[in-house]
Amino acid sequence: MGYVLGFDEVDRTNIAEVGGKGANLGELTRLAGIQVPDGFCVTTEAYRRVMTDAPQIDALLERLWELDERDREGIRASSADIRRAIEQCAIPDEVAAAIVGAHAELGEHGAYAVRSSATAEDLPNASFAGQHDTYLNIVGAQEILQHVSRCWGSLFTERAVTYRLRNGFDHRTIRMAVIVQHMVFPQASGILFTADPITSDRTVVSIDAGFGFGEALVSGLVDADVYTVRRGEVTDRAVARQELALEAEPTGGTRIRSLAPEQQNRPVLTDAQAVRLAQLGRDIEAHFGSPQDIEWCLVDNEIRIVQSRPITTLFPIPEAADDANRVYVSVGHQQMMTDAMTPLGLSVWQMTSTAPMRDAGGRLFVDVTERLASPTARAGLVAALGSSEPLVGDALCTLVDRGFVPTVPDTDPVEAPTDGAAPAPIPPDEALVTELIADSEASTAALTRDIRTRTGPALLEFIADDIGELRRILFAPKSYRAIMASLDGATWLRDHLEEWLGEKHAVDTLTQSVPHNITSEMGLELLDVADVIRPNPEVVSFLRRVEDAGIDEVHFLDALATVPGGREARAAIDSFLGKYGMRCVGEIDITRPRWCEHPTALVPTLLGNVANFAPGAARRRFDDGLRAAQQKEHEVLERLRALPDGARKADETKEMIDRVRAFAGYREYPKYGMVCRYFVYKQALLGEAERLVGAGVLRRADDIFYLRFDELREVVRTQHASAELIRERQEAFRSYRLLTPPRVLTSDGETVTGVYRRDDLPTGALPGLAVSAGVVEGRARVVADIARADLDAGDILITAYTDPSWTPLFVAIAGLVTEVGGLMTHGAVIAREYGVPAVVAVPDATRVIRDGQRIRVNGTDGYVEILSDET
Repeated sequence: MGYVLGFDEVDRTNIAEVGGKGANLGELTRLAGIQVPDGFCVTTEAYRRVMTDAPQIDALLERLWELDERDREGIRASSADIRRAIEQCAIPDEVAAAIVGAHAELGEHGAYAVRSSATAEDLPNASFAGQHDTYLNIVGAQEILQHVSRCWGSLFTERAVTYRLRNGFDHRTIRMAVIVQHMVFPQASGILFTADPITSDRTVVSIDAGFGFGEALVSGLVDADVYTVRRGEVTDRAVARQELALEAEPTGGTRIRSLAPEQQNRPVLTDAQAVRLAQLGRDIEAHFGSPQDIEWCLVDNEIRIVQSRPITTLFPIPEAADDANRVYVSVGHQQMMTDAMTPLGLSVWQMTSTAPMRDAGGRLFVDVTERLASPTARAGLVAALGSSEPLVGDALCTLVDRGFVPTVPDTDPVEAPTDGAAPAPIPPDEALVTELIADSEASTAALTRDIRTRTGPALLEFIADDIGELRRILFAPKSYRAIMASLDGATWLRDHLEEWLGEKHAVDTLTQSVPHNITSEMGLELLDVADVIRPNPEVVSFLRRVEDAGIDEVHFLDALATVPGGREARAAIDSFLGKYGMRCVGEIDITRPRWCEHPTALVPTLLGNVANFAPGAARRRFDDGLRAAQQKEHEVLERLRALPDGARKADETKEMIDRVRAFAGYREYPKYGMVCRYFVYKQALLGEAERLVGAGVLRRADDIFYLRFDELREVVRTQHASAELIRERQEAFRSYRLLTPPRVLTSDGETVTGVYRRDDLPTGALPGLAVSAGVVEGRARVVADIARADLDAGDILITAYTDPSWTPLFVAIAGLVTEVGGLMTHGAVIAREYGVPAVVAVPDATRVIRDGQRIRVNGTDGYVEILSDET
């Protein structure tokens, strides 16, 4: 491979030689009807040659690789050292001669753009947009060489290094090519997206346009005109006031020029130009096979394309059997787990569920199109999902109002939706709950015993059959009736106590400290573990230095047992893990690391409990909650008896309170039982994976996580696996983790977010759903990773979502705010159980609220106020 290649010599197969940007320019040059300014690529071989002559950079790279992505000062210093070292390297004579020669062929007196083009740039799963440097209007051979060197160095800008660390790219494996391209001096330029960058709607082309060079838009120097084109017609335009333009200096470089007053409010593009641009965008999109982010220039009324890259932030669309409009609702927002799942995790959850699901972007969605099309089913669907998550309900109403799904008259009687259907009357019998729990425990014990003798294909068949047993337990009619008795009883209490007494949230207090709540009991039992640890300062000291000491998960508990008091602490932790060790964040994904596999995940919470609570806190908290519930019940019944027809009202209310308290705790158990079963499956599957590794079929045991269950079954049967498929799945999973899943997604790729339609909020308040009554003020703690939670008593937890693994934190916090959730999702249930004011489904809460701010959470009326910007 030479040091220089012309655009006409490269295509998308040459990414390793010319980087993503160079490869895309080669493809564009071949595309009929697309005008691309001439240029050449300085190949990655030139970069490699320079790096070979600078061995001191290896040591700098080694230091960089050891840094954490959050160490901003370390990244800043190390990346600056590497850039300086690269830019100070002399360009070898043969490399310089190749660049100067290619430059002379194009015209040595012309002006050029010099652009970075890394091998991990402008790819379908990694954009790196804006991470590396571009230089405009460069004149003269020596200036070209100098700016090529600067582009090499820009592989190590602080922003690029942070991006690679965050996304798992190895600094050593990425190389830099450089594009040298004839400058064009445009009257206007900008960016074209072949899908709406905000809503992801693939039927829309969005064009940003400004006068002069497009870098003025990218840098934020000016606001862009925005044109929306749908099916060959401009459907919307927003013309911005543009006072400045970035233009070329005659001697090289660029300058900012003030525009004449008569030009400042003039549209940058005509409708005809916008439509022509949109058509070119569609042609380029069709060539590359995916939505594109395209840089364009307008020169003498001719459109020039200077770059095209995949849009990597769009959420993928589930595959469908036809081209009809379809509507998908996120499963993760209902299950409180919006993270990406591995293929094995997705497929096991699909096997467990009775709902028809499709996967996209590492998440699961239910296709609700048919139910939305039916006038009878639609009302129940929107009501049920809207009561669970108001934003989902509003998004569905928006699509119905828009006519996205045509209404189909009901030809046959439509069954009432089961989502909110009232069950047959059921007495408040705790013995039924005990029976259901015993059945689940006995079944799990039988699974644990019988699975031990299975290996090979027989193991996979056994697990597939046992998932049928899991479904029997999860969807048992008695279990469903018990759960619905609690939900309907709570709804009855909310409605009637508000009507009769003006009490909106009495049920929140009435359901504190209910029996059989396996999840709330877990949080209290971790307080008991803290009671064992607290009297032993050596144990506390050991736990505080676990992370810094580099003690791995395998040896953590053994090392703990060696310090004074450590044996007792280990026994307490082992006992806790024996009951709850199969839980973890994102536990519906069978492949997630469990607490018993990753026990140090509990350390921050244990240390917080030691610091923030006195001995016996668990018992006191439960007793306080029970006392509050009993007092509330007495108060409510007394007030009801004083009303007209009060005896009847009090008797009916007492029956409902008893029903709710008998069954409310059980609602958390089926998921616990499922997770127990999942962990048994996981242990057995990892044992089989180790046998596959030993046979040379797999490289690592956790490679099985990137195969669907049926694919794994075939690998076990044939003793053959595709390493390429596993690698592709791993890369896709890394990219999916960066995506934010929508609540509602259409077959056009549009993410429909829904809005709160309220006018009762204080100015500046963030709306949400009130799920646990009370108003509290305190310090906001924005937590993305439970293993790094640093909470003090009285803090307010701000996070994307909570599942049962977050419960131990609830004993310390004063309030809760989540981005996802509904009235009966985990965070809401446990917040009410512990008497913690909570607001859920607050859009972008973890970004709008900053860590350390003082905020007020109104769990009665459903909003959050930021009281102080101080952090």
